[in-house]
Amino acid sequence: MRKFGSDTEAERIVDTYGHMLFRICLVILCNEKDAEDAVQDTFIAYLTKSPVFNDSEHEKAWFITTATNRCKNMRRYHFIRRHADIHDLHIYARDDSYHDLLEQLMRLPFKHKTAMLLHYVEGYKVDEIAEILVITSSAVKKRLQRGRELLREKYRKENPYGI
Repeated sequence: MRKFGSDTEAERIVDTYGHMLFRICLVILCNEKDAEDAVQDTFIAYLTKSPVFNDSEHEKAWFITTATNRCKNMRRYHFIRRHADIHDLHIYARDDSYHDLLEQLMRLPFKHKTAMLLHYVEGYKVDEIAEILVITSSAVKKRLQRGRELLREKYRKENPYGI
């Protein structure tokens, strides 16, 4: 277990990655309490495994990978209790412009929403997403393409007259 001389390192990690990881987990799990649990488990994994990082990007990728894997495990074993009310997403958005995007992302299949969240909300490039999700760049591009298509289809169904 990692021994800290002070709480400053743990505070830095939580301050740096806490909100981002919570948003990612919330979109994947659609449940506030499960998202909090997944983020907490991610930080516990960091404290117990004491990984060594090459740079800040490697550190960030490790946290995202660990959190998304935890979310996959939670979904796989049906630990999801209730779904978050999609209309309350404005509470979790960094600003109001992300609210609609988060709402639509929550409705997509897991593999599409993860790639789209990392690309469009968190700003990762295709190659970076491929590394984080351990898939090929072409698979990421296909997931982004299919995710955009699904969003377009949903938008057309909800707004047939462009209103």
